[in-house]
Amino acid sequence: MTTLLFLPSATQGYRWRRIGDDGAVTEGEGVPALADERVVAVAPAESATLHWADLPARSPAQAVAAARLLVAEASATPIAELHVAVGTEGEGERPIAVVGMGAMAGWLTDLAGHGIDPAAILPAALLLPRPDDGYVRGIVAGQALVRSRTTGFADEARLTDVIVGDAPVETLDRATLDDAIADATATPPLDLRQGPFARRRRIGIDWGLVRRLALLGAAILAVTLAIDLVRIAKYSFGADALEVRADALGRTGLARGETVTDVDRQLDERLSGVRGPGLGFSTTVAAVYAAVRATPGTELTSLDFQSNGTLRIGVGAARESLPTDLKRTLEAAGFTVTAGTFQSANGRVTGEMTVQRP
Repeated sequence: MTTLLFLPSATQGYRWRRIGDDGAVTEGEGVPALADERVVAVAPAESATLHWADLPARSPAQAVAAARLLVAEASATPIAELHVAVGTEGEGERPIAVVGMGAMAGWLTDLAGHGIDPAAILPAALLLPRPDDGYVRGIVAGQALVRSRTTGFADEARLTDVIVGDAPVETLDRATLDDAIADATATPPLDLRQGPFARRRRIGIDWGLVRRLALLGAAILAVTLAIDLVRIAKYSFGADALEVRADALGRTGLARGETVTDVDRQLDERLSGVRGPGLGFSTTVAAVYAAVRATPGTELTSLDFQSNGTLRIGVGAARESLPTDLKRTLEAAGFTVTAGTFQSANGRVTGEMTVQRP
C-alpha cells in the first residue's frame, strides 16, 4: 500500500491519496493515520520549476553538476539558495526540478513533526503522463496541472494560454489519470530527496551474516593454526632425525666395542687423547717448526712431547743471539717459553727450551 501525501500550498492544506494493493483508491484531506506503508510526498506545482535537458548519464554527481550550471544561467535566484534534482524519464532529455532550499527544509521539518519520513518527494506536474505531442491537463487532489514533453506547471488560465498557445491540449479522463498517478508513484521519474535532502538509510545489523563471518574467521584461524602445528611437527621430526643420524655418525668415531653413554663427550675425550693435551702434538710442533723457519741459523736437535702438553725442544744455533730470537718468535705466537742454559762449543750454541700453552 502506498499513500500520496500532497504538501500544502498557498491555497489548500494537506491532502492524501491512498492506493491499495488491489488498486483501490481512497482520498481525503489533512494528514492521514499511517501504518507501515510507503509514503510519497507531492510538492505543489507552483513550488517546483521543471526543466528538461540532455545531461551526462555516467554518474548522478556529474548530472547534478551539469544541471546546476544550466539552472544558474536560467534563474535570477542565486544558485546557492536553490535545490536542484535530476531524474530519469524514458530516453532522451532528463527532467530537472528546481526548488528553494528553504521550501525543502520546511517540508521535511513539517513532515517530521507528523512522524513522517517520505520515501520520495515528487513534483506534482510529473504525476501526469508525458505526452508525445502537445499538452495534457488533469486535476489531481484538487489542483489543476498541465504538462507537455518538456514543461510542467499549475494550470492558471492566463499563464496556461500564453504558454500553450495554439498547441493541442488533451484533458485526461479519470481512468487514464489514475493509471498515470499509480505509475509515477511506483517509480517516481524524479525524486527531490537528493543531495543534502537525501533520505538517510538505516543501518541494520545482519546477525546471520555476523555469525557466518565469525565462523569463517574461526575456520581460517583454525586452518592457520593447523598449518603452524604441522610445520612445527615437521621441523621437530626433522631435528630428531638429524640428531639420530649425528649420533650414528658419532658412534663410528669411537673405539670399537666402547659403551656409548654420551657421544659428544666421548668424542671430545678421544680427540683429546689422539691429539694430546694442551693444543696437541701436531699443532704445537707445527708452531715450533714455523718459528724455526722464521729464525734463520737455528735448528731443532730434539723433540719431547710431555703428557701434560708441554714440548721440550733441543735447539742449535750459529750465533749466541739466535736462541733468544727463536724464543721471542715462539712467545709472539702465543706460547710460554722457558729457556735452559745454552753452551757454546765448536762454533755452535746448543741448549733446550720448554714450550707450552699458557
